[in-house]
Amino acid sequence: MTPLPCVISTVHCDTDVSSSSLTNAALKSVRSVVAAPENEMKRWRRIFEANAKVVIDGEKYLDTDSFVNAIAPKGNSTKIGRAQFAILFRVADSSKRGLVSWDDFTVFETLLKRPDADYWIAFQYFDVDNSGTITFDEFKNVFLANVGPSAIPFDFDCDWVKLYLGRRNGTHVLGYNEFTQLMKGLQGERLRQAFKYLDKDQDGFIRPEEFKQIILEIAGHKLSDAVIERLPTLCTLTPGGRISYSEVIAFQNVIREMDMVERILREATAKSKDGRIDQSDFLNHSAAISRYALFTPMEASIIFHFAGRGSRDQRLALLDFAQLLDPQWRAPHEELEAKAVSSKPTFFQWTLSRCNSNINIGIAGAVGATIVYPIDMGKIQNQRSTVVGQMLYKNSIDCAQKIFRNEGLMGFYRGLGPQLIGVAPEKAIKLTVNDLVRGRAMDPETGRIKLGWELVAGGTAGGCQVIFTNPLEIVKIRLQIQGEAAKLEGAVKKGAVHIVRQLGVLGLYKGSSACLLRDIPFSAIYFTAYSHLKKDVFHEGYNGKQLSFLETLGAAAIAGMPAAYLTTPADVVKTRLQVEARQGQTHYKGLVDAFVKINKEEGFKALFKGGPARILRSSPQFGFTLLAYENLQKYPWQDNKPEVKTALTTSKRDEMSQIRARNALKILLDVHGDFGRRAANFSHPLVKQAPPTVSPSKTA
Repeated sequence: MTPLPCVISTVHCDTDVSSSSLTNAALKSVRSVVAAPENEMKRWRRIFEANAKVVIDGEKYLDTDSFVNAIAPKGNSTKIGRAQFAILFRVADSSKRGLVSWDDFTVFETLLKRPDADYWIAFQYFDVDNSGTITFDEFKNVFLANVGPSAIPFDFDCDWVKLYLGRRNGTHVLGYNEFTQLMKGLQGERLRQAFKYLDKDQDGFIRPEEFKQIILEIAGHKLSDAVIERLPTLCTLTPGGRISYSEVIAFQNVIREMDMVERILREATAKSKDGRIDQSDFLNHSAAISRYALFTPMEASIIFHFAGRGSRDQRLALLDFAQLLDPQWRAPHEELEAKAVSSKPTFFQWTLSRCNSNINIGIAGAVGATIVYPIDMGKIQNQRSTVVGQMLYKNSIDCAQKIFRNEGLMGFYRGLGPQLIGVAPEKAIKLTVNDLVRGRAMDPETGRIKLGWELVAGGTAGGCQVIFTNPLEIVKIRLQIQGEAAKLEGAVKKGAVHIVRQLGVLGLYKGSSACLLRDIPFSAIYFTAYSHLKKDVFHEGYNGKQLSFLETLGAAAIAGMPAAYLTTPADVVKTRLQVEARQGQTHYKGLVDAFVKINKEEGFKALFKGGPARILRSSPQFGFTLLAYENLQKYPWQDNKPEVKTALTTSKRDEMSQIRARNALKILLDVHGDFGRRAANFSHPLVKQAPPTVSPSKTA
């Protein structure tokens, strides 16, 4: 049997502990492994069993490749290759036998739960003899083993190193806390030494290709290929064609504060009316959200230089900064080429997807319509024409009472059938047309659309839906009002088919002018209000925010309130025109005649009959319909709106342990961009390799 790894915490020279506290620390470390939650242990066991491929004496082990598969994030928003996660294998392999056992893996996962796991792992990588301290020789040997002979040399006898490690023949060593501060400042010292080494003339300038060499060594993993290709263009900021030390330091400060840069850019562009900002906007917002100035004018110029592809004075959208914020950014034409390689859906798949989308819309609309249909029934009865001098209903409550008394509970659902039949095409055409018009008018870079075009998109959608809504509503209305007449007057009830035959094709579009007058402004108000509620009130997209179930429902429901009430007069006129007038009731010749007679005979308030009922009906109905549409409807021919995806917006998908493992690699890669690749087979002289007792055998 191979020996179990040591699970007792290493005590460092800068830790103030007594002999009794050493025992407590050991017990605490053991308990931290043993007392881990069972579900957590099961998850670790599942990951270990799924990846362990090496079996020795009946026990499974992880080799380097399987260890990387077990701990590397599945979706990595950085340029850190999965192979570089093998650096962490040396930390997990505490016995230095080239394999990680279940106990090793458990200890490593527990280590990743530490809030300082990133620096702790980096410390253990340099502490090759597991002594709890790092000597000058250890630091130098590990450093040189990973940077290679072709790298820009680093002077270990410099004053900066001596401040931390003392002289070469001194006795001073690094403890853990000292090491963290050294690593934080190491990149700056490397930058200073590299510039001094390349500045042969000592005039404070280097050539563009030399600047690119420096950045590739210490920060290449943090930049996209597009930015790396444009690194030499930094020399265009000032005359002379060369790059000064101040510009190099400014560029390094931008990279170091990239998270803050992203936050400022996202917030500033979100608050901008046109979704674009210039250097002044950037600096003003930076000053507004911080206690002290975070960025100098030169640093702002560098940000806009690379985002604007050499043009610093233009206003830029967030998408323009993507190549600077996202290390994995690719040019749009490269994205299109990548998509072209992937298989395109067949016509059958496209048709099936469209049918599935429309079915989802139909189900959502049908459920919403059924829930609020009794309210719609009361609204129609309340809006219908009255005999002059006679009041049919005092209010909505009186209307509901009389419907229940005359027709029973089922009277509230009379005419529901045609409504359910038409809800799917009605909602589908409305939502489709609105999205298509908005997509045409939308700024492809910012995703923003002008208010006028928002109103046009919604109004166009509302006008198109009248093709379906007018015939269905006239049939529905006549079915709704005939129930009471059959009860009081003894008239025979007529079905929907009889009503359609009686009206004819042209008769089905009676009152369509009023229907257009209602649906066009309704949709224009509704979709515009819905979009701005999501963006301006609930802050959708702000720092990658996605609206919750209740937020989406709230935005959709609130948007329906003003849209429903403000279009009530057109709805009243439409109802009067579509209802079959009886003896003694007012007859209307057309749209204008209806407005004039209603105002003259019943007063202006009559035009808003059923207004509250429209709010109670339309608000929840459209709320649930839009909620379902947002979650289920995805047009197969539409490209998703371009987004800027970075670690700030995607890291939440990974477990915290994976995030800390990735951050530990970033700390090590700050030493050199190729850190870990050259040292894959590196064995430090201070490390003694344990000879394997049994040769490992691969299982199928």
